[in-house]
Amino acid sequence: MRQRLLAAGAVAAALGVTLAAAGLMTRHTPAPQATHAMTAEPTPSRTPATAHSGPPANPSAYDLSGLPAVDVFSVNPLIPVDPDPDGAMTDLDARPLSAAIPVFADPAGAPVAQLAQSPREGSGLVPVIAAYSDWVKVLLSGRQGVPPDGNSHQTYGWLRRADVGLSTNDTSVVVSLSQRTIDIVSPTGTARIATDFAWGTAATPTPIGRTFVMEVAVNPALSYTRGHPIVYLATQSPTLEGFDGQNVAVTAMHYYDAHSGAISNGCIRVDAQAIEALDQVPAGSVVYVRA
Repeated sequence: MRQRLLAAGAVAAALGVTLAAAGLMTRHTPAPQATHAMTAEPTPSRTPATAHSGPPANPSAYDLSGLPAVDVFSVNPLIPVDPDPDGAMTDLDARPLSAAIPVFADPAGAPVAQLAQSPREGSGLVPVIAAYSDWVKVLLSGRQGVPPDGNSHQTYGWLRRADVGLSTNDTSVVVSLSQRTIDIVSPTGTARIATDFAWGTAATPTPIGRTFVMEVAVNPALSYTRGHPIVYLATQSPTLEGFDGQNVAVTAMHYYDAHSGAISNGCIRVDAQAIEALDQVPAGSVVYVRA
């Protein structure tokens, strides 16, 4: 059985917390369809991947038993922070082909972590920043450091192409805090699903930059979601070590009765129609959060 984030439902609701008190992540089957209003001009989405020659291959075998896991709970100072949070992404997702594979901070070095095919939380899919003949550069979950002293921004790493299976994912989500809009971008166009929502306060801001959907799930313990699914993101709070004593501060998009303005602990609160539309977004999809 997959390990679950510990719940603290009543206190979490009072704090406006999403994942940290999150508790039971119940796998959710998306509704058959959602109705979206189309915008006039599509927002640029993920671009088709082109495999360039890139770094040389590394066929070495590694003992992974002593390497820390990369997952939502991990804090690893050797994992690099994404240097280009506004950068473009490919239209690929990667998944380990075996139970665990090595993760490299630099293709020229030794592995610094391991990535599980079935992590403690999440789908196991990670989006590809760039694809090369023998390597893929991917976004990861977990943190390099913990606030206030450590850097908790979005992380990335390198995976050997022989260790992963690649699949196409050309759906993304674009969130604009200044415009108060949320768009779902797919091959069929751009669907504007929100023209207002709530985001983080000045003390607990919503992380800016590119991240991805780890998992979409229903958490019955969090009554403020009113039974709607929660879209868990890979990025964590830049100011909070954790929520309500927990050791994670993952942000998410979810329903909340009050869903307008800078009022949350960093999560994006939306109305019922918007969260049901976001329920259609597959795990591994890139989410761009823009100021």
